[in-house]
Amino acid sequence: MQSVVESLPETGRLEVDIKVTADVNVSAYAARQKVDGFVLSDISYMMHAGDPTLVLAERIRWRVPLILSLTSQGDVGEVGAIDVDVETGQMHVSPQLIAEIAARAEGLARSAASSPGG
Repeated sequence: MQSVVESLPETGRLEVDIKVTADVNVSAYAARQKVDGFVLSDISYMMHAGDPTLVLAERIRWRVPLILSLTSQGDVGEVGAIDVDVETGQMHVSPQLIAEIAARAEGLARSAASSPGG
């Protein structure tokens, strides 16, 4: 498991003493399955969830990357991520996030199709 800490100062002294308490009601595996189902039904059958990363922020959550796969090439790259709350299982998605993921996927698919061997 990997942890990410957001909002660190760019310069100056840094002292980190972390104590985090949360009820992890949603495992990394469950978060990945939840995102996979959502992506398949609401965004595209050409994407799937990758390995989640634990993110410590205002709420503890799993960050699940979205991978674009093309029939002719397999996995071609990450096009975004969806966060899942570890306590509630709520996915953090918005119409804007979905549009950004779709736009990145279209650009990556075009790029992969025009590259040699694509």
